[in-house]
Amino acid sequence: MQRIPFDMDAYVQRVRSGPCFICEVVANSGSDGWHEVVAQTDDSIAFLCKYPTLPGHVLVAPKNHHEHVVRDFSEEAFLQLMRLVHRVARAVEATLEVERTYLLSLGSRQGNSHVHWHISPLPPGIPYREQQFHALMAENGVLAWTTDQAGALAARLRTALSR
Repeated sequence: MQRIPFDMDAYVQRVRSGPCFICEVVANSGSDGWHEVVAQTDDSIAFLCKYPTLPGHVLVAPKNHHEHVVRDFSEEAFLQLMRLVHRVARAVEATLEVERTYLLSLGSRQGNSHVHWHISPLPPGIPYREQQFHALMAENGVLAWTTDQAGALAARLRTALSR
């Protein structure tokens, strides 16, 4: 799992001053070759993370722009979103060798405000000190991968989801 340095300052500038990247993915799904859509429902979308810190890192988000992970949803809408998180996480675990799957919602109104859930599968064999928060932090580098690799992984995940 080769990691490459990540320009956190440029990233912060982009997410705080640019348009919502999730709204862009929803509007133009698959157009950039990185955010490969692996699943969607009428209300939600799941796509590969452009800057993964772990192989198989997928984001799941509502298609409509919501900013609070709990209070912006009715219980039923929240549970529908979680059903997609569960389905995609199961597909990730069926596709990759996984020791543990991390599920978390990150972002804030100051940047990446669109509610989204991260599905981050930890591969076996990662030393304990490099797991958990360390494994998730882009400051420790992101995976070196290509749009071809993203497309191939997305196809495998879509196949697993279709079963």
